[in-house]
Amino acid sequence: MTALPLISLRSVSRTYRTDGIAVTAVRNVSFDIAQGEIVAVMGPSGSGKSTLMNMIGLLDLPSEGAVHLEGANVAELSEDRRSSLRARSIGFVFQSYNLLARHNAIENVALPLVYCGVSRAERLARAERSLQAVGMLHRAHHFPRQLSGGEQQRVAIARALIASPLIVLADEPTGALDSRTGAEILALFAALNRTGQTIVMITHDPGIATQCRRTIRLHDGELVSDETVAELLPRRSVAS
Repeated sequence: MTALPLISLRSVSRTYRTDGIAVTAVRNVSFDIAQGEIVAVMGPSGSGKSTLMNMIGLLDLPSEGAVHLEGANVAELSEDRRSSLRARSIGFVFQSYNLLARHNAIENVALPLVYCGVSRAERLARAERSLQAVGMLHRAHHFPRQLSGGEQQRVAIARALIASPLIVLADEPTGALDSRTGAEILALFAALNRTGQTIVMITHDPGIATQCRRTIRLHDGELVSDETVAELLPRRSVAS
């Protein structure tokens, strides 16, 4: 029996109304993402990447078509059920890190579990393990202002991982970083993927695509290519 895809989009379109004018941001897009894939979703500004990310991340619903998570049509779920499913199944990583300034690293990482009814002791224990996975346990009690951009992004990745999500969804994860630090973050994503973590990166940076075995390209809201490569390009040394 063939396993169900983790995420499946079928003829998905999303139309918004602005001042009475209908604008279609995504048009008739279909693809599947299987467990264990690492995928780059690419396109220029205005191509529909952010709208597509919101639908993959269960933050928005399509105007037409269907989004399925492990076979379930998410539009048929109640809003509370979708929110619960999103909290458990999707880990988000953003370009701007989105760390809370008044909380240290371990508190930021533990925060998603507050809404899951997990005890404080268990939250902190799991946050320690998550920080260890991204090489940041030694900075657990530092505040965001005391961390470099790369360190903040590592903490943000640890936060995304703490609930053991089905998918980590990263929106321009290296956009605020210099090239050396960006390469280190991409290497971390690749290492996480080798452990079986499914990762989808939304980006306009073609360099990210060289680190992903599959690249989905959008233009003007439409899917223009979906390519899988047999071998990844050699990873550029972070020292170069």
